Amino acid sequence: MMEYNLRDICSVIRSKNSGPYELTFDVIFKDFDMYNKVKAARAINEKAFAELFNIPMSDIMALVYFDPAKAVKITIIRPIPSGALGETDVYGAQQHSPLMGYTFNM
Repeated sequence: MMEYNLRDICSVIRSKNSGPYELTFDVIFKDFDMYNKVKAARAINEKAFAELFNIPMSDIMALVYFDPAKAVKITIIRPIPSGALGETDVYGAQQHSPLMGYTFNM
């Protein structure tokens, strides 16, 4: 069993708005071989994502493995709507940082 960090096996890890009330995270792998291994192991899953971002699993609207792009797309309810008072990232482009340090074993 080996330990992997998303930062090392992905070419893109990003977040963005999916409307004012949702955030979408894209995790795009460098190659299909690693993507397929991660998908088979379900190394990125709702429970791990919720723990990583300290949110309830019910806030995860979708977690989809998208084969044509060798990517995982996760959409969650924004904790604070985009542009609302107290919100600090109007574009949602800085919310992916916990994924940069995500490690898992397979």
